[in-house]
Amino acid sequence: MKKKFEHVYQFRIDLKDIKPPIWRRIQVPETYTFFDLHVAIQNAMLWSGGHLHRFYVTDPFTGKKVELEAPEWETNISDWFNMEKPRASYVYDFGDWWEHKIKLEKIILREKGVNYPICIKGKRASPPEDSGGVWGYEELLEIIKNPDHEEYEETLEWLGGKFDPEHFDPKEVVFDDPDEYLDDEIRLKEELDLL
Repeated sequence: MKKKFEHVYQFRIDLKDIKPPIWRRIQVPETYTFFDLHVAIQNAMLWSGGHLHRFYVTDPFTGKKVELEAPEWETNISDWFNMEKPRASYVYDFGDWWEHKIKLEKIILREKGVNYPICIKGKRASPPEDSGGVWGYEELLEIIKNPDHEEYEETLEWLGGKFDPEHFDPKEVVFDDPDEYLDDEIRLKEELDLL
């Protein structure tokens, strides 16, 4: 059972190094852990969460960006984010290296009748997983723009028949319960000796 909360953290998540920008605006409970935030980002980006990820936060003593060392599921976002320290980074899939800028935009009172987390805005579709990072994604876009390209049919088939890079509707985002994924995450990190 999730803890009760009064405040909501509004984040803007931007995928780095892609133009035009791909971004999401989400609101999550102040009680969220970094693991909960990871699941929310995955859901907002419409990704599966099947790859490793990592958060980078600002060290309060040095001001430098460091990897979040403590277990994500034991570390509350409220311990690291505030309006004086609003930024962090999130990397998903170490092969494709999808780096995201995370910015806390504001902390607001919870609205009655709203089921958090929610995605309130965003632009453009997320790159398909395993598309080769920023460079691979740009190449994929070039291929699907040109029906005469030798890889057009194969790429379209891999994409499930269609892909609109401009499409994003926040109403299509469904947020999962992070607790349903936590045991798998802990088991995976133990197996990879990352704990």
